[in-house]
Amino acid sequence: MADALRLTKRSIDALPAVAAARTFYDADLKGFGLRVMPSGLKTFVVEYRPGSGGRGVAKRRFKIGPYGELTPDQARNMARDVLAEVRRGGDPAGERAGARAAPTVAEIAERYLAEEAYPKKKPRTAAGYAELFRNHILPAIGPRKAAQISEADVARLHRRIGAKAPIAANRAIAALSSAFAWAARVKMVPKGHNPGVGIEKFREERRETFLSSEQLERLGAAIREAETDGVPWEPRPDAKAKHAPKEENRRARIAPHAAAALRLLIFTGARLREILHLKWTHVDIERGLLLLPDSKTGKKAVVLNAPALAILASLPRIGDFVIAGEDPKKPRADLQRPWALVSRRAGFVETVEKRGPDGGPLVDRAGRSVVVERATVRLHDLRHTHASIGAGAGLGLHMIGKLLGHAQAATTARYAHLADDPVRAASETIGARLAAAMGEAPSPPSLQPK
Repeated sequence: MADALRLTKRSIDALPAVAAARTFYDADLKGFGLRVMPSGLKTFVVEYRPGSGGRGVAKRRFKIGPYGELTPDQARNMARDVLAEVRRGGDPAGERAGARAAPTVAEIAERYLAEEAYPKKKPRTAAGYAELFRNHILPAIGPRKAAQISEADVARLHRRIGAKAPIAANRAIAALSSAFAWAARVKMVPKGHNPGVGIEKFREERRETFLSSEQLERLGAAIREAETDGVPWEPRPDAKAKHAPKEENRRARIAPHAAAALRLLIFTGARLREILHLKWTHVDIERGLLLLPDSKTGKKAVVLNAPALAILASLPRIGDFVIAGEDPKKPRADLQRPWALVSRRAGFVETVEKRGPDGGPLVDRAGRSVVVERATVRLHDLRHTHASIGAGAGLGLHMIGKLLGHAQAATTARYAHLADDPVRAASETIGARLAAAMGEAPSPPSLQPK
């Protein structure tokens, strides 16, 4: 072997300067050597042929470490370990090169969003995933190698996000887990490596409001007032009197199409985007159906009852979309302003004290409690109310699921406690017999809770 010598401190220090990179091999351990550069840098290396070896296999060079940080004896022992790994079928240099080329979490996220999320998921879902990566995941672990991320790392990230936003923490872990599952399928990470699996999620309190008959009556009156006379409003207390409009001019109105959208949400139980993105070509008046080409659960038909058909029949056609917005060629973006006006008029807003970081009441400079308005009924609760009416009427959960377009029975099961099912009938039978045995008559129907 060329340039072979016993690599010791004395022999290395005595080596001459070199004009080009040159390797001096150890006379005792085959493959172990010292790489000397023209700059004077000296690095211990070990060379081997991976696999079955032989001259037909290209040599690999594994860098052990620089001379000075390692003594010749320390480097020689490390070289023996590397060569032992090679005899067991390993390839330390190849594994190290693979680790350097392994993708980071940020690189996986970029490819996952571009190749999987945006092409295959709903646009709002994909955009939500992108926001979770951008705001929560990438700032914390984006630069790290994906294959090195452990379940403990993800659990720590989950706790950190959850300290302020538990629901966002759950969604972030779901997005990360989805990205790792895809990365394993395309061989960007080892098969089965998904540190997002098994993380216990924060408990989420499902917020559902079902409007009572009295609340529905108030809502209907508020919509009629808002689309006709207008809802009265008061000027700000700090506004100058001469600039305030006259009382007869202080009324806020909503457009007929906005009022129609609110009513359709109630009468059909459809989702907000299903109504706002509804085109006239999707409406089959003759058969009484909305034929939606796409929804959260895919293609579906929404049955139109008589009130919903009456709304559509009376609505002027402006452009392609049923609920016309400012631009007839684009769907209306939202119903935030009309709903805020109507829900406040219907009494669906409460005033609460704002809380500070310590959990106590937040006060202004004058020492007064800071109060904010909070909605007690959301637009999505109109869909829940539609379902609750059906459950209370004994229509059955399967039928309600069909009407709402639920893909899974478990989604409809949330309305089970409202259904007039055999459990309720059994309870009524037992209660009646107990009341009769005790000589107590049940309360009149008009006094029983609804």
